[in-house]
Amino acid sequence: MTRLRVRANGRLAAAVALSTAALTALTACGAAPDDSADSAAGAKAATAASVADFGGLDALVKAAEKEGTLNVIALPPDWANYGEVIKAFEAKYKIKVSSENPDASSSDEIAAVKSRKGQKRAPDVLDLGIAFARSGAAENLFAPYKVEAWDKIPDTQKEKDGRWFNDYGGYVSIGCDAARIKDCPQTFADLLKPEYKGKVALNGNPTKSGSAFGGVYAASLANKGSFGDIQPGIDFFGKLKKNGNFIPVESTPATVEKGETPISIDWDYLNAGYADQFRGKGVDWKVAIPADGVYAQYYSQAINKDAPHPAAARLWMEFLYGTEGQNLWLKGYARPVLLPSMTTDGTADKTFVAKLPKVDGTPSFPESAELDKANATLAENWDKAVS
Repeated sequence: MTRLRVRANGRLAAAVALSTAALTALTACGAAPDDSADSAAGAKAATAASVADFGGLDALVKAAEKEGTLNVIALPPDWANYGEVIKAFEAKYKIKVSSENPDASSSDEIAAVKSRKGQKRAPDVLDLGIAFARSGAAENLFAPYKVEAWDKIPDTQKEKDGRWFNDYGGYVSIGCDAARIKDCPQTFADLLKPEYKGKVALNGNPTKSGSAFGGVYAASLANKGSFGDIQPGIDFFGKLKKNGNFIPVESTPATVEKGETPISIDWDYLNAGYADQFRGKGVDWKVAIPADGVYAQYYSQAINKDAPHPAAARLWMEFLYGTEGQNLWLKGYARPVLLPSMTTDGTADKTFVAKLPKVDGTPSFPESAELDKANATLAENWDKAVS
C-alpha cells in the first residue's frame, strides 16, 4: 500500500465522470541481455502495436508463454487488488510474474527503465502516475500498443498512439478507525477539530506520493483553492501541522493496524480495502469521501519500449483490459477505465459495483499546465509548510 507515486491526471470527458460509474531510485548492475529480446520472434513482438500484428490472440499467447516471464515493478498486492490480478494472470497463462520492489515510486519505475536498458531485469510493463506516463512517452521510453478494447477507452484517457492509457482510478477519501475515534471526520473542515490532535496522516509525501498529492489537491479545493492554485491545500496542511493534528508519518497497512495513523487521507479504494483487511482485527475502518473537496484521479499503463519480454508485456495489457482484469480491479474497489462500457454491456460485476464507496458531487480534473504548476508549488513550499 505504501506505493509512493506522483500521480496526476488530465481532464476527463463529462461522459465518463467518475460520479456516474467510472470513475502515484533503482539502479542495476551486471545483468545480461535477455536472449528472447534478441531473437526474431522477440524483435517482432517488440514492434507489435496490436494483437493483429501477431496474427491473433492465440499467437500472442504462444509467443508470451514461450518467453515465460513478465517483469513488473511497484505493484503492491494490496493496491487495487494487484495481488489477485497477478495470481489470475499466472493461473491463466504459463507465465511467471516477477514482481520487484512493490513499494517503488513512479520515478523509480522510470529510473529502472533507463538504467536497465538491454538487461533481462528491466521492467516489462509500468503502472504510472499520468504525469510520469506523459513524460516517459515524451522521452520515447514506451512502446506504442493498442489493446483490443482500445476503442472503448475514452480518447481523453489515452495517448493517441498507445504509448500510455489510463487503467483505474479513485477518489480522495478520509479513512478513520471508529474503534479509536469517537466521531469520524467527514470533511476536510472536520480535520481541524482539536479532538483529532496527532491523528491525521497522508499516504506519503505529496512531492512523491500520488495519493498524498491528491489529498493536498482535494484540500485546496475544499479551501477556496483551484487546480491552478494548490497553495490553499498546502496552507491547510500547514495549519493542521501547527495545531498538532497532522503527523508526518506515512500511512501504511501496518500503521493503520497498530493505531498509529487512525485517520488516513488516501484513495478510496485503498481505504475501502482496509475495511476488509482489518475486519475482525480490532480495527473498525470507516471511509468518507469529503464533499468539500471532491477529487478523483486515474493511473496509467505503459509498455517498456525495450521490454525483455515484449510478448508477455502485451499479453499482460490484453489481460488487464479484458473483462476479467477490469473486474479484478473493480473487486479491489478501484474504478476501471472501462467501467462505463462494461456497465452498458452488462459485463461489470454488479456485486463489486454496489460495494464502491458512495460519492456526492461530481469531480473535475486539472489540465496538464495546472498539474505542472501544482507540482512546482508543492516542491517549493511543502516542506516549509509542514516543518
